[in-house]
Amino acid sequence: MPLPKIAIVTVSDRASAGTYQDLSGPAIFDWLKEAVLPPFEVVCRLIPDGADSVATTLQALCDVEHCSLILVTGGTGPAPRDQTPEGVSLIAERHLPGFGETMRRANLAEVPTAILSRQEAVTRGASLIITLPGKPAAIATSLNAVFAAVPYCLDLIGAARIETNPDVIAAFRPKGA
Repeated sequence: MPLPKIAIVTVSDRASAGTYQDLSGPAIFDWLKEAVLPPFEVVCRLIPDGADSVATTLQALCDVEHCSLILVTGGTGPAPRDQTPEGVSLIAERHLPGFGETMRRANLAEVPTAILSRQEAVTRGASLIITLPGKPAAIATSLNAVFAAVPYCLDLIGAARIETNPDVIAAFRPKGA
């Protein structure tokens, strides 16, 4: 059985240029270390904003690197350079709107500007791509809201199986799955 590969992609002009420290990618990694049981491999990318850079990176992570789960942070707001959803749409095969709805609802309980976020989840082959906000606290809120469904979704699309730490996130799989 292949080792599950989880990609963390930070989308930020400033962080990719080295003028701003990436706090979001490390926040995702720290969350994963607590929530997902080993073994798994992590692949990290730090890229500039823009639909093309997002699409090119995600396509490679899905089709070449064969990452089961890809967590993308940044570029989901309404600013002109926030083009992560547009890049994701270029390579998506199936949209899973319940993820974005649930993440926005969870974040809306903490900050009224959560309605501006264009978070989503899609599949491409045996990869699940989830877009997250750029703020570390919102990343945790988002992942806490949806991650119980992630392991079963990965099972359904034929990705490598992951297990969660039930003390952090109790994964839901129907009986017999």
